[in-house]
Amino acid sequence: MKTIGMIVAVEIQSVLKRYGAKLVKRKETAGYQVLEYETDQYRMVIVNCGLGEIAAASGTQFLISEYHVDIVINFGVVGGLTEEMSKTKVCIVEKVVHYDFDTSAADHTEVGRYSQYPDIFLPTTKVLSDTARKIHPELVPVVCASGDKFIAEPEQKIRVHEMFGADICEMEAAGIVLTCNRNQVPCMLVKCVSDGIEGGFEEFQETMDAAADLCLEVVEKIVAGMGR
Repeated sequence: MKTIGMIVAVEIQSVLKRYGAKLVKRKETAGYQVLEYETDQYRMVIVNCGLGEIAAASGTQFLISEYHVDIVINFGVVGGLTEEMSKTKVCIVEKVVHYDFDTSAADHTEVGRYSQYPDIFLPTTKVLSDTARKIHPELVPVVCASGDKFIAEPEQKIRVHEMFGADICEMEAAGIVLTCNRNQVPCMLVKCVSDGIEGGFEEFQETMDAAADLCLEVVEKIVAGMGR
């Protein structure tokens, strides 16, 4: 039986609503709320990591080191950076750019570039993304801009899109993907847009729960399809 690690930043209520009665274990360990859910096909270990890149990287490493997960899945809500990325659109992340990682003053490399990668983009696991799109063809493949900042203003969203070619933005993906790639653990990121290019924190608050519920529903469909 495969063990799937699910890392969640702020969308834990969607998990509790969907799996609450089916959870086989709930515990606090190493400062994390850890939930476990099992089917005939897989065991899922869910960690509520909290906001931001460092929290996400730490939570991902915890799943890998303590539970020896075979796959890491992250689902969550994001901001749209283009007109096409409107509310409730569900996306599969193919590449991530850590847009506020900047060593250019020291080494003259591009903003967002880690030296061990050939360019600014951190890839997710292609075979998982391709499989997810076969199972759920409505998924939109995207580039995700990730950084420790909530981007609310339309001008900021446009600037990040123009600088990095990103379609969506959020605050955990870079930490998750970097950690998974370093550990050679496959990862898949499924996101749902909560606030469009003109939206900000108010729109995020209004739509977050519904967007997170929809996103988790799609993830469950993908995971079930992978086990067939």
